[in-house]
Amino acid sequence: MKIKLTIAALFATVVASAQISTMKDKVAKENFEFANQQLRHAFVEIDAAHKAKNTTPEKFPTPRNVEPDGSLRMMYPSDWCSGFFAGVLWYMYEETQDNFWKQEAQKYTDYLKSEQYNTNTHDLGFMMYCSFGNGLRLAEIPGYKDILIQSSRSLITRYNPKTGLIRSWDPFNGWKYPVIIDNMMNLEMLFWATKATGDSTFYNIAVSHADKTLANHFRDDYSSYHVVDYDVDGDGQPRMKQTHQGYADDSAWARGQAWGLYGFTMCYRETGDKKYLDLAENIAKFILTNKNLPKDLIPYWDYDAPNIPNEPRDVSAAAVTASALYELSTMSKNKGSYYKKMADKITENISKYYRAPLKGARGFITTCSTGHWPNKSEINTSINYADYYYIEALVRRERLAEHKPVVPPVKF
Repeated sequence: MKIKLTIAALFATVVASAQISTMKDKVAKENFEFANQQLRHAFVEIDAAHKAKNTTPEKFPTPRNVEPDGSLRMMYPSDWCSGFFAGVLWYMYEETQDNFWKQEAQKYTDYLKSEQYNTNTHDLGFMMYCSFGNGLRLAEIPGYKDILIQSSRSLITRYNPKTGLIRSWDPFNGWKYPVIIDNMMNLEMLFWATKATGDSTFYNIAVSHADKTLANHFRDDYSSYHVVDYDVDGDGQPRMKQTHQGYADDSAWARGQAWGLYGFTMCYRETGDKKYLDLAENIAKFILTNKNLPKDLIPYWDYDAPNIPNEPRDVSAAAVTASALYELSTMSKNKGSYYKKMADKITENISKYYRAPLKGARGFITTCSTGHWPNKSEINTSINYADYYYIEALVRRERLAEHKPVVPPVKF
């Protein structure tokens, strides 16, 4: 009898283990079911916005945010946010394998083809890798590889060997060669481009940019400046360290800290250079132990904003942080489980407290992001990059639950 019970127990354990290994993460599953309904409603809102403003999808393909009057703001292909909506649709295809999402993702991605030649922005990684990159990874659409290679060539035209960095903005506001922490997010496409072409130029530029950012953007506590301006006409060294979207030059703009965390985690993945991992873990410590981080881990728009706790939150910063922490959890020797726990808490709290009502918020998935507080733009509202990184975080959460690589490679 004891032997039979032991065998039965063993069989039950094997069956239970098999069920667990194939079971989808419950939080991710529920939120993807919501997104499946919400994004279908987004298409209704997009069509209505075009009709109301007499515009076309070709000229204004991307829903960017909900305006203060409640209307849907549609943006042109060259907007830095143009790739996020298409990227969300590709993630929906990855999750469901429903050709409906593949067709919609391809349609909204193809609206951006002309941007492969755009040399007037540093944001081509956001615009093209989130859209065409996910499309190439999931569907191997003919032509997407060439578009990404050309996009990478366009991006590196903004590199200057004297500074060793890709210029973020053209000169303005007294800046000669401004570089923002956000620019770390555009390097992933360059790492891919070297794999796709065999040309190490892209890789070397990405590493140079990351190294100079590591050296010049961070304070002793591992918080980051938003803007570092370089003396491109002189010695190529920093001449000013300031902010553009944060509260003050010496404050810690919340989304900027998240960009740094995500960017250097990615750089460690692509290079294996431990200094990037060390920096990522120190940025994570700054964020997760910050005295002004709320208990729900959804930060105020700036960690040093003057009226905390009466300041707007930034769900987009939380979503980027969660996505980065899921990847970092697979790299850290000592804190992997802690990082995953924190990422889980962020995604769960966004789901509970910052998710849009069904068929509300013009079809966006999240609420309460802050885009540009000093400019009084996109305050406490729904923004497409918050949705993108929230959905990406859920994909990564689910992949970890299924014991899959948290970041599957884009084909090359």
